[in-house]
Amino acid sequence: MNPARINYKVYQGSSFEEVFRWESATKAYATINTITNSAPCVVTVNTGELTPPPHWRVRITGVGGMKEINLATEDSYYLSTTIASNQITINEINSANYGTYTSGGILAWNAPVPLVNLTAKMQIRENLDGALILELNTSNGGIVIDTAAHTIAVKMTSTQTTAFSFSTAIYSLELTDTLSNKVTTFLTGNLSLVREVTR
Repeated sequence: MNPARINYKVYQGSSFEEVFRWESATKAYATINTITNSAPCVVTVNTGELTPPPHWRVRITGVGGMKEINLATEDSYYLSTTIASNQITINEINSANYGTYTSGGILAWNAPVPLVNLTAKMQIRENLDGALILELNTSNGGIVIDTAAHTIAVKMTSTQTTAFSFSTAIYSLELTDTLSNKVTTFLTGNLSLVREVTR
């Protein structure tokens, strides 16, 4: 895979946390049973069918009646916010004034990549040849992999960011499969430091 490239601002003296989700190229689908006219919108799929993890990108197509909810382009998504049994809440949709759902529809998403047997390491440097500024990993608690929630959380404490003195820096995050020893570069990017005023 090609690593995602994301740039961040880090606020000196403040805690930093970002949560990432790793989607596979494999599509998963569920048949929609009903959709509420409400804020937020709640989508119910057939009992026993797969549902996406919470806070996962989803697509809705082929819905009859409530046509406003259908996504026309392949790169358009909604964000699921909560999952309860076979019900998916989508907080960003206020469907109270949409047409009434009548029939059909498919909920689709990219299946998550399993995170079992993975460790992670992220290093920050001012440049490629520069000294190590900070390393976060799954051993020191700077990176937390939640296999049930399918999330990878990167965390920096306020003490760590207080010690930063760079203007800009670079980082990369690698994932290692402890069974196969395969290493995958998951994220790269730049960090810009916003100096602390209140201290």
